[in-house]
Parts: sequence; C-alpha cells; structure tokens
Amino acid sequence: MRVLLVDDEDRILAALRRSLRREGYEIVTALTPREALEHLDSQTFDAVLSDHKMPGMTGVELLGRVSELQPHTARILITGWSKAVSEDDMDSPALHAVLPKPWEDRELKATLRDLLDKRAAS
Repeated sequence: MRVLLVDDEDRILAALRRSLRREGYEIVTALTPREALEHLDSQTFDAVLSDHKMPGMTGVELLGRVSELQPHTARILITGWSKAVSEDDMDSPALHAVLPKPWEDRELKATLRDLLDKRAAS
C-alpha cells in the first residue's frame, strides 16, 4: 500500500513517517501541495494524509484535487487549526477523515487501516 504524506514542515513529515514505518506502507512525502500533485500525476496512492494550513493551497483543496485525480484514494486531513476548517469543508466528500494535530499514533494507524480496509472491500 502506497501512502502520500503532505506537510510543509519536515519535522511533521518525519514524525508521521515514524508513526507509520512499522505498518508496512510504502511512504512518499511532499513538502508542498504542488510537489504532492506532481507525485499524484506519476503514481497511484492508496491514501493521502495532508496538513491543512500550507502555502499556496489548503489541505482541503489538495484533497479535493486528489478526489478528482484518484477518486478511490483514502483522504485524511490532519490539522492543528480545526477552527480554520469550515463546517462545509469538514462535511466535504473530499475528506474521509479529519485528525487533530498533535495526533495520537493509535488513532492515526486505526483510521488509516480502517479506510484502507473499506477501500479494499469496495
């Protein structure tokens, strides 16, 4: 299973990678939404986890693009700015799950696993 992690902070990407490294996923990282879209143009992903507040494009906007480009990809928004995410965005079909920053590893792993299991079953 290939997972794309998107965050504009290296330390957050490193922490996400550490959280997921023993789960057996092939992990690809991107520091910008533009870099993420370049990966999405050339690779298929089973899941995308994205930060919300990033320069140039929000995580909700990026995950909306993911839903257009790869509609069967699980999409998770991770944000420390829950008040910056509107109710409409929280209900967006582009989001399969929203997790707070800082996240709890067990919740992150369980959410990702559940979404990937649902994806595999459909």
